[in-house]
Amino acid sequence: MTDNWPHIAPAPGTPACGPPSFEPERGWSVTRNADLRTVLTDRAFQVPAVDTGPPGTLAWLRATVSRFSPPRRHAERRAVAVAALAPLNPDDLRQDAARLTMTVLDRSGDRVDVMRELARPVPLRALADRLGFADPAAAGTAVAVVAAAYHPGVDPAVTSRADRAVAALLALAPQGPPVVRANLIGLLVQACDATAGLIGAAAHHLLSPATARALTTAGTADLLAEVLRLDPPVRATRRVTVDGVRLGGSDLPAGSPVLLRFDAANRDPQAFAEPATFQPGRPGAGMVTFGTGERGCPGDRHALALATGVLDVLRERCRRGRNPLQHEPHPTLRVPTSLEVSVR
Repeated sequence: MTDNWPHIAPAPGTPACGPPSFEPERGWSVTRNADLRTVLTDRAFQVPAVDTGPPGTLAWLRATVSRFSPPRRHAERRAVAVAALAPLNPDDLRQDAARLTMTVLDRSGDRVDVMRELARPVPLRALADRLGFADPAAAGTAVAVVAAAYHPGVDPAVTSRADRAVAALLALAPQGPPVVRANLIGLLVQACDATAGLIGAAAHHLLSPATARALTTAGTADLLAEVLRLDPPVRATRRVTVDGVRLGGSDLPAGSPVLLRFDAANRDPQAFAEPATFQPGRPGAGMVTFGTGERGCPGDRHALALATGVLDVLRERCRRGRNPLQHEPHPTLRVPTSLEVSVR
């Protein structure tokens, strides 16, 4: 091991920071930290609209959750999610996740696939239980099916499976108005791949035998903050301009698609000293993976608590081999397909 802080290379396809750039087939790309923060807080940039569908379907769910809601509906729907999370103590979630992780490891033998057995099932089960779903394990399984189809443009067969999973989740959700039940499901869906990707990336970077000595003594929460910055599970998000707007020296017409690159903005040398260095406990709040402004993630503390509970146990009991890491194909997410560790 080394006492030096390690450097984490950018994921393949991460652009360099620079002024907003335009490609005719793709629209605008925003990479600088300051520009990205402007987009996230300026109402000239809105979440792209989604189509609705019959009640109880995936399309209905997308059109009802705060994540994809238009401005006139967003505040009230976000308030539903915030109210559902308010009674949940993040420390309770951390302890729940740690307990479930220990149970899985105790039954696993000498090896376990973090992604299959822990990264998705444990956070979803813990959160579903605290949100009042009747069968947390079954809810977690259904949420993973919905998450695979959550963003528009997937194969119709995947959408059909997600429709059935939404119906199953509604049967498991606590009783209440449809908008409340939809946003409870939305909290689970939002937590699914993002939290799994964070746990997978953290296990990859932190459980290696070659992990720097300084990282073995740092707190898990500080370590996860740097994983989120340097290897974010959500690499990008989308907006569209509803008015003409000037950004970073460029004029963006109304109706322009805009891709916000968290992975680039989190490495902006204007926002971070030695941006490629994995340095837990950095001062400041430049990291933008959870978003900011009125559409910032309402459950950031809860997601970090769930990931911390899993990683606390993995750091104590597991080590990763040197097998290369593969990731699921996705335009904006970075989630490992599998990650096997030894258990002690």
